[in-house]
Amino acid sequence: MARSKDPAVRTLLVERAAHMLRTREPVTLRSLVAGTPMSTMAVYTHFGGMNGMWRAVRQEGFTRLAAGFAGVTTTEDPVRDLTALVVAYLRNALDHPDLYRVMFDADFDLEDLKAADATLEHMVRAASRGRTAGRFREDVVPLDLATQSWAIGHGLVSLVATGPLPPQALDHGVPMLIGLFTGAGDHPGECRTSVEQGWKLPTAG
Repeated sequence: MARSKDPAVRTLLVERAAHMLRTREPVTLRSLVAGTPMSTMAVYTHFGGMNGMWRAVRQEGFTRLAAGFAGVTTTEDPVRDLTALVVAYLRNALDHPDLYRVMFDADFDLEDLKAADATLEHMVRAASRGRTAGRFREDVVPLDLATQSWAIGHGLVSLVATGPLPPQALDHGVPMLIGLFTGAGDHPGECRTSVEQGWKLPTAG
């Protein structure tokens, strides 16, 4: 008879594996469940083995990021919304630092590559709306602008989450995004207002 799967156990194993990877602890079947009430069979029950475990660990970071993006309210201001999506990216990294460090480790496959790619689409849609609304020039490619916005957020939060910068350094994102968006055609004054409205961090500024 197949063992039933417990979502809480799955989450515990994923988070524990991510933490062990970040702290460079050797991750084996036995070390993963050591000190917990679980047996090694739990890894097979929930993931089919260690290979499935690694895929799930990477995927979980993108799953939580997607949930964070989905929680961003869409307004009539696409520049504010694109900024808010960058902030959601930062928040996901700060709330789940262990998973964040594993998300982009290409040594492990993803369970669902399309689902991971879909997270960027949230930013692409906001950038596209900005171009349609006349905030960005017609020659601006939404995918390019979304990627550049993502790169700003990724660079900043990586330096904060892994050191050496303090959380306050995240606020450098405001002038960086203003520079990016005005370079894409947005009016400086309107852009600043939009970015400042969208820039609401849990730990900085």
